[in-house]
Order: sequence, then structure tokens, then C-alpha cells
Amino acid sequence: MAVVREFTLPDLGEGLTEATIVHWMVEVGEVVAIDQPVVEVETAKAMVEVPCPYGGVVTARFGEEGAEVPVGAPLVTVAVGAVPDDLAAAGPGTGPDAAAGAEGGTPDAGGASGAPADGAADSGSGNVLVGYGTSAAAARRRRIRPGPGAGPMAGVPRPPGGVADGSAGAGAAEGMPGGSEAVAAGATAVGAIGVTAAAGTSGAAGAAEAGAVEDDGRTVAVISPLVRRMARENGLDLRELTGSGRDGLILRTDVECAIRARQERETAGAAGAATTTAGADGTTGAGVTGGARAGAVTAVGPATGTGAAAGEERIPLKGMLGAAAEKFSRSRREIPEATCWVEADATELLAARRAMNVPGAPKVSLLAVLARICTAALARFPALNSTVDTTAQEIVRLPGVHLGFAAQTDRGLVVPVVRDAHARTVEELSAEIARLTETARAGGLSLAELTHGTFTLNNYGVFGVDGSTPIINHPEAAMLGIGRIAAKPWVHEGELAVRQVVQLSLTFDHRVCDGGTAGGFLRFVADCVEQPALLLRTL
Repeated sequence: MAVVREFTLPDLGEGLTEATIVHWMVEVGEVVAIDQPVVEVETAKAMVEVPCPYGGVVTARFGEEGAEVPVGAPLVTVAVGAVPDDLAAAGPGTGPDAAAGAEGGTPDAGGASGAPADGAADSGSGNVLVGYGTSAAAARRRRIRPGPGAGPMAGVPRPPGGVADGSAGAGAAEGMPGGSEAVAAGATAVGAIGVTAAAGTSGAAGAAEAGAVEDDGRTVAVISPLVRRMARENGLDLRELTGSGRDGLILRTDVECAIRARQERETAGAAGAATTTAGADGTTGAGVTGGARAGAVTAVGPATGTGAAAGEERIPLKGMLGAAAEKFSRSRREIPEATCWVEADATELLAARRAMNVPGAPKVSLLAVLARICTAALARFPALNSTVDTTAQEIVRLPGVHLGFAAQTDRGLVVPVVRDAHARTVEELSAEIARLTETARAGGLSLAELTHGTFTLNNYGVFGVDGSTPIINHPEAAMLGIGRIAAKPWVHEGELAVRQVVQLSLTFDHRVCDGGTAGGFLRFVADCVEQPALLLRTL
């Protein structure tokens, strides 16, 4: 007998709590192999193809393209054992063949696609992505009992909240014995993306697994620790919110909208208290809305309201844009940063780079030379290659330099990371920076290439600006900024001359070092820019 396995959106790493469906790579009724990618999603970090750890026939898909899906929400359900071994191993297939396999497949105890029979431990798929794998997740899965149905997939259990053609069902209780009566009797239905409990039902074990918040006998559907923290920090009661996610799941956007709405109400209330308007009929009131009476004040509400300003544009803070906004805000909240800067004569640096780029030799970019200077400076001032563990109240100095660099793409600003930059030559740095930049612009960077940086190099000079006070890339401790290199009057060897001058700035976490260390780092960088031969002393 075929067994339905529900595949949920796995933890994609780095604390990501949701992803947006970009493109479905399978259809309902299609045969998939173990670890075959079934959907392409966009996270706050990158585009990711998500492979399914089960092989069989796809019985349902959850979510349309463009929809935001929280971690733990179902993506697809797969009928394991609904097709013969050779079809499951072969990969995709649709149409009558898949249906025939669903009707006539009689797998052995091991399952058609390497997955076990119902009740056995899952095996066959490794930990394809961070945070999931069939072996680790088997203990959390529930057996799904067959519901009523007909047709070629009649022998396949119905997925909770969906039907075999992928459309939304009436809920988990619909396909369960007793239907809605079982829920009314106090049964607790624990879904993959939230918890829905009847009044008076504790559901403690299921709630703990789904990350629910219980208070006064009521279970609030919330899975993300980030959502709970945001609500707590802003004094919001999650019980008063209505979740926009599946099964009433409260998403980060729901909390953000509630915070904005409260701020707008407070602003409108303050303005109304300060301004009393008199209408043409002689009545007075605070914050009178509408334009029928002379002197009335029109309250402009959010874009969804009737008072929205004509032509205004609202851009959702979602995906990479939302993640960047959250990271910038967190950096400003948590890091006591300071900035110092200095101008340097880069004429000799440009000459050294030209000398490196001789015909037949590997091309060296200016950013790679600056990266090499950075790694040399960090070797002398390791305090800046660190992070702060706020839980343990400790400064953690890191053993290696994983150098991030800011890259502008069509999808926004990303920070690819050069692993073990301290162990690379300038030619190797140049090749890796070029590879990561090209991959970033194509939207193909992996999470490993975007995370775990220890220091960031920000070349904002490409935008034609001289200086900046950038926000530190949390949880790092410092960022070196490079302005444009421009011809300026400069005193060189006692005489006024036109030289190529650059402004360098260092923004640093004042918890990890004082101004003396930061100034020493920046002065060493400036000296290497002015006299590149100084780098030879660090080799």
C-alpha cells in the first residue's frame, strides 16, 4: 500500500524563517525521485532549489508561485510506494504512466524509492540542506489516515489541508474519522505550520514542537522565534493578532503591520489632540476627517485605506529587502559603532596593480589588492576580526578571515564571502572575487557563499562618492570602506602635485577595541596603499 509522506519547507540555515515560492519544478501526478528538486524558492539570502527526500507520485502542492511560506509549512505530499521501483528511481514522469503506477504498484517492504513502509524508519536521503534529512525528521512525522476518495489515487491517504489535485481542502479534520465532531470534542490538530487547539485543550506536546505560544487556555499559531521576539520587544499581544498565514499562522509581516498601525494611530492621536478644527456648521472636533466642511483636517491613512495619497507606492519589505532591513536595524540597535577615516595617496598602489597585470599573467583587480591589504592588517590587529557573544558576554576572536565584500546586483545588495581569505594570494583573491561577483549577478550564490563572514570590505567608490559611514554587517565587528580614487592636489616629497587620492574609513564595534586599535589598523591600511612594498614585510 502506498504511504503519503509530507515534505515541509526545511530550515535553510542562518535563522531564516520563511521563503517565497519562485517556481514549481513538479506537477501533481508527476513521479519524482529521491532528492529531486521540486521547487525553487527565494530566501532572504539567495535562490535555492529545494530537493524532496522522498520518491514517488506527487499528490499535492501547497502554495502558489509568489506566495511566502514559513519554515515547517508543507510544500508537497508524495505517495511513496505508488509507483514501481524503476519509475521512482528514474525521476520525473507524468500522465497515465504515473496514474497506472499509483493503481498497480505493489512495493516491497523497503518502499519503491528507498523509503520504508509505513511505521518503519525513513532512510535513503541524506541531509541535503541544512536542518533536515529523512533520518532526522522521521520521529516528528505522523501517520496520516486514508480519507474518502476515488479515482486512480483512491488507495493513497489524503494529505492534511489538501486534496490529491493540489487544491486546498477544508482542513485536517475533514479527512479524519469523525470529521468536525472530533475537533468539537476537544481533539487538537497539530499542523506543520502552526497549532490550532479547541478551547480547554492543552495540546502541550504539539504546541512545543510547532513553536506555539499558549496563554489563558488559548493557543496562538506562531512558529518563528523572531516573530515572538518582535512582538515582545514592541509590547504586542499575539492573542490580539489575526495571522495571514496558513491556518491562521502569525507571520513577521503581521507583527510589522500591527506595529506600523499602532504608530500611525499614536501619531494621528497626537496630531488630533494638538489641532482642533472648526467646521462650517460651527462644530469643533479633533482630527475631523473628510473634506465636506470648511477647515476640516483630512487624515491620511495607510495605502489600503480610502485616505491614501494618490500615486504613492508601497514596496513590501520581504525577501532579500526585508532581510537587509532587519539586519541593518539589528546592527544599529546592538552595536555601539564608531567611525574613523583618513585620506591616502593611492598613486603608487595603482602603479603596482598595473605592474601586476602584465600580458600572460592572471589579471589582478584593485579590489583584490585591497583585500590582500585587509588580511595583512587583520593579522596585525586581530581584535577587529571578532564578534561579540552577547549571551556569554564575551568577545570571540576568530581564527581565520572570511572576507565579505559588498556587491550590487539587480536583486539588491549582497555580500559574498571569500573563505579563508588570509591564506590566499592576491591572484587567488582576484579569481575568487570575480567568480563570486559573477555568480551573485546571476542570482546563483549558495547560502555557504553568503554567510559566516568575519570582516567586510565595502568599495562604495564605484558609486562616485568619497566617503561613507556604513552599517556594520552584524554580527561582525568592523567594516573597511573605500571611496573613489580621484585626482587631487597633494603634497608629495615636499612639493604640491596632482596625485590619485582615496578616502578610507573604518567603522568598528567599540566593544571589541578602542580608538587606538582602530586607528592603528586604518593607518596600516593607508600606509600599504601609499607604499605597497610594505606588504612584503607581512609575507
